Amino acid sequence: MGGVGALSLLAAPLVALPACAAPALPAGLTAEQIDTLVERTRDAFHVPGIAVAVVHDGQVVFSRGYGRRSEDAHSEKVDTRTLFAIGSNTKEFTTTALALLVDQGKLKWDDRVIDHMPEFRVADPFITRDFRISDLLTHHSGMGLGAGDLMLFSHSNFTRPEILAALPYMPFTAPFRANYAYNNLLYVVAGALVEKMTGTSWENFVQSRLIDAAGLPACQSTPPVKGETDVATGEGNSPDLPDRASLSLPVVAPAGGIWCSVDGMTRWVQMYLNGGKTPEGKTIISTAQRDEVWAPHALLPLPDTAEATQGHFRAYGYGWFMEDFFGKKRVWHTGTIDGMVSYVSFLPEMKTGIVVLTNHDDYRPSFVIQTTLNSLVTTGKSADWLAHWKKQEDDNNAEQAKAAATTGPGSPARPFIHLSAQAQRDYVGLYHDDWRGNIHVTQKGNDLRLSFDNSPGLAGNLSALPHDLFVVRWDDRAQDAGDDCYVQFQRDMDGKVTGISMRVVGSDFSFDAQDLHPKKISDKP
Repeated sequence: MGGVGALSLLAAPLVALPACAAPALPAGLTAEQIDTLVERTRDAFHVPGIAVAVVHDGQVVFSRGYGRRSEDAHSEKVDTRTLFAIGSNTKEFTTTALALLVDQGKLKWDDRVIDHMPEFRVADPFITRDFRISDLLTHHSGMGLGAGDLMLFSHSNFTRPEILAALPYMPFTAPFRANYAYNNLLYVVAGALVEKMTGTSWENFVQSRLIDAAGLPACQSTPPVKGETDVATGEGNSPDLPDRASLSLPVVAPAGGIWCSVDGMTRWVQMYLNGGKTPEGKTIISTAQRDEVWAPHALLPLPDTAEATQGHFRAYGYGWFMEDFFGKKRVWHTGTIDGMVSYVSFLPEMKTGIVVLTNHDDYRPSFVIQTTLNSLVTTGKSADWLAHWKKQEDDNNAEQAKAAATTGPGSPARPFIHLSAQAQRDYVGLYHDDWRGNIHVTQKGNDLRLSFDNSPGLAGNLSALPHDLFVVRWDDRAQDAGDDCYVQFQRDMDGKVTGISMRVVGSDFSFDAQDLHPKKISDKP
């Protein structure tokens, strides 16, 4: 990873504790270090707000909010009860719900999915017959990276039954159980399985049997609504909240729908560190099932940072990553959704857990804080991870700017062209994709426009490049600018437009436009 081994080390001063002191931070870590690190990180990456907490030896020993709840400079301050969208850290709630059902004897991890959900189908009939519950959770199904995410995000209004019906159209890009490729879609299926086994919604089961049962304060399985005031707003998102009566529950919820405060997440961390029991001794899941979801079930490639953290393996359990970190086991997961990032990390042998929540649409600030704090806990010192990830950001920005200026759409090498209204009419029509549904290409004034059914907020103008190639620029620049797409129209031997292929211009794996294969079914949009 180029020079990380030579990064400077930050020594952690030890503090003598008086007798009968309140619960203390783990050795090697001080409140002053955390404050300084968080504020430096906020400043370097322009993060509006951050919440950080540390659990050690069964106690919450640090919990604090920093900055403000939104990009608005006049927004309220973040506190320990501020709700953040935790994104994919929701996956652990879904696997914990399944663990609870395993404890109850209602299913086993190696049960076939079709034995509990006969409607379950994937593209390959053999894989359908052998697909196990555990296969929903380990990102080794053989589907491509982010497969089907366009049904879950980007203004989607798909339902969970529609997700199940679309599964057979998801392409397999690797052998079954061979390659790691992160997948949200199958966690939505896992949530549907929870619903099938319990007779209630995923939201109700997770709220009542996990969040409320474990006593997680300021934590909920549904999005916040008007009247809830202590709520963070992610980058590029509106602070306006829906009325409760008009709230539409997101289909993605079992993979990324929970909102929680740092106080709520520390209680969750306490329960997991305590072998599935709350601090008061109430069992949520058995220690055996806690150990099962924390066990390595699928191997992953080592990260670029492995040498610097003395890592020799990385694996995925059921909703958790795990690795060796300076000789200690580390269990962790991140989550990114709605312009916010969460990061939960455990050092079980050190009896320590750390939570970081941000309302900034970039993983790097949470990585800086977590890697630094985990290093200080395990070794008493840390490399300068702020400098490392800031350099990575600067290098990436420079590389993207150079590519955009030299070879990107609209650059001198690939200039946009003007099409007459007559030439535009070749592309106008109704297109249909087997899993994503209808796509419309229309003329509006001098512009061609592209829009999706089942995504009323996703539409944009098509700018023409040579050879039937366009770039769609989405209307919502604050939220969707990073997902502008190439749109390649295809023609038959007679020159008639017959279909579309798409690819995101940037690098958002969750905008899986490459898996779309829309066919033109009508010249009328």
